[in-house]
Amino acid sequence: MKILITGASGNVGSYVVNELIKMGEDVVVAGTNIKKLQKMFGDKIDSVEFDFTKPETFEVALNEVDRIFLMRPPHLGKPEDLYPFIEASKKHSIKLLSFLSLMGIEKNTIPPHYKIEKFIEGLGIPYAHIRPGFFMQNVSGIHSVEIKEKDTIFIPAGKSKTSFIDAADIGLAVATVLHEPMKYTNTAFTITGSEALDYYQVANILSNITGRKITYGKPGFLKYRKYYIKKRGFDKGYVNVTVALYFMTRMGTAKAITNEFYNLTGKQPKTFEAFAKDNIKAFMN
Repeated sequence: MKILITGASGNVGSYVVNELIKMGEDVVVAGTNIKKLQKMFGDKIDSVEFDFTKPETFEVALNEVDRIFLMRPPHLGKPEDLYPFIEASKKHSIKLLSFLSLMGIEKNTIPPHYKIEKFIEGLGIPYAHIRPGFFMQNVSGIHSVEIKEKDTIFIPAGKSKTSFIDAADIGLAVATVLHEPMKYTNTAFTITGSEALDYYQVANILSNITGRKITYGKPGFLKYRKYYIKKRGFDKGYVNVTVALYFMTRMGTAKAITNEFYNLTGKQPKTFEAFAKDNIKAFMN
């Protein structure tokens, strides 16, 4: 039987695929852009067209599948958008569905991940929720533009601390539970890095690595929201979700450190400094 990977072309999904291949698993990658998937993973892996909003794509994607990695696409803000696919998967005797959730979601009913977790559990599908902290790739990806162009980190997180985790480590954690479905049936893991940093510390690390003076801009929510919608051209709904997450971060929800990544994998999570060194090109202007 095969493991279906949704969001396979994304940060976490691609790492999940590669880790499962190392473990000798048979993987199916699913997405709306078949050519992109084939370019990324080659002919050795089955690629299927899949869209959460098109139920006609579900059955082909689920053919001969007994485990699933479920990732909510950023553009689908309503949890109900994922329900039809989750219901379809219920009919396929799934051994384990691993959903990429959020750190602290069990106490936070606002993001869509909360309802999605509850929906999976309510259907009686064996699950293993992975609840990571903030991705290091948020800094090297979406927020790298201001770092490169203005030598500043433009994030409305105030003085809060964040226990960043590398998407590669998240991918390994997901692959670990999918590889041993019986061992991890009906579990949830909050995985973080080994340290909690504020963005002043992040700026210092990036300054040392790039040789430039990187500062933390510490914008307010309104200034950040206006800039990301007007100047960066991001969708209002997406920006509003990020504002909500940074609001929660200011409340202290992102600073906790757990040992659950080590307990799952036997490895220490990557530090932000090591990540920044490995991805220095993302920060160079």
